Amino acid sequence: MAFSAMTSMHSPQFLRLPISLPRSSPSGRFSPPILKRPKPLSIRSVSIPAAPASGSLAPAISVTDNALKHLNKMRSERNQDLCLRIGVKQGGCSGMSYTMDFEDRVNKRPDDSIIEYEGFEIVCDPKSLLFIFGMQLDYSDALIGGGFSFKNPNATQTCGCGKSFAAEI
Repeated sequence: MAFSAMTSMHSPQFLRLPISLPRSSPSGRFSPPILKRPKPLSIRSVSIPAAPASGSLAPAISVTDNALKHLNKMRSERNQDLCLRIGVKQGGCSGMSYTMDFEDRVNKRPDDSIIEYEGFEIVCDPKSLLFIFGMQLDYSDALIGGGFSFKNPNATQTCGCGKSFAAEI
């Protein structure tokens, strides 16, 4: 299941697995497990809703107000129901480069992580999310050095262009 900011509350699920534990003999050695009397092991899985961006937990990818305003402006100019896909690909000055493009919401994949900001959706595939989890997307309209910038806590090295990075996972 992908990390997602849009999850719903589910009731806990239980899974019972038979486990046989080795028994100790008086000599201190372990005897082979007895398969006739398995001890059940219960595993509990609970899905909880993700915390909002203003809560104590940070989203997988955060977006500054400036970036959100500019993304909404760009999306409205296209007059389509779009979401922003952010990802990572091999290449660039430092070994990996960021990808970012609008796509139809219907093209979202089941394993995509979905982060929502005031009705604006960002989607990211699970492999890319490993490299950009905790990243902040910002935007500046400065004449020199303006545009989108990526503040990635996983980057061990970045290029001067700001669009590529190296990371160790």
